[in-house]
Amino acid sequence: MNKVILIGRLVKDPELRRTNTDIPVVQFTLAVNRNFAGKGQERQADFISCVAWRNLAENLARFMKKGSQIAVEGQLQVRNFEDAGGVRRYVTEVICDNIHFLESKNSRSNDSFSGYSDINQYDIPEAKQKENVSEEDPFKDIQSAFGVSNDDLPF
Repeated sequence: MNKVILIGRLVKDPELRRTNTDIPVVQFTLAVNRNFAGKGQERQADFISCVAWRNLAENLARFMKKGSQIAVEGQLQVRNFEDAGGVRRYVTEVICDNIHFLESKNSRSNDSFSGYSDINQYDIPEAKQKENVSEEDPFKDIQSAFGVSNDDLPF
């Protein structure tokens, strides 16, 4: 099984690129804090290379910026190539299947957390989806067939 789950912050603004066949792609680095620190030392971070394709890439570039906190689900991949000098190079990276936005687009500017948004390779959220959520009680019109009133419910 090859499954990677990371939570971290973007090291720089995601830059959307396109392949020769016009497929959107973003290569980005995620700074992930380590769970431990040596005695008298600051906590260290690992910088993990990641790649997002198609809708994931477009949404990441559109909604996130340097410092944004995201969660990434994907697969670890090791590839190799020969550079211009003829030296074999190896690259280890996470190929993203899902990306979860852990901060809203504006939360970094006003230092408030307002939930998270999920995107994956099959789902594209609307840009203003969170702003259009109704504050109305979704259960107000439900009638109980069992004679239970709303006052009897514990929630």
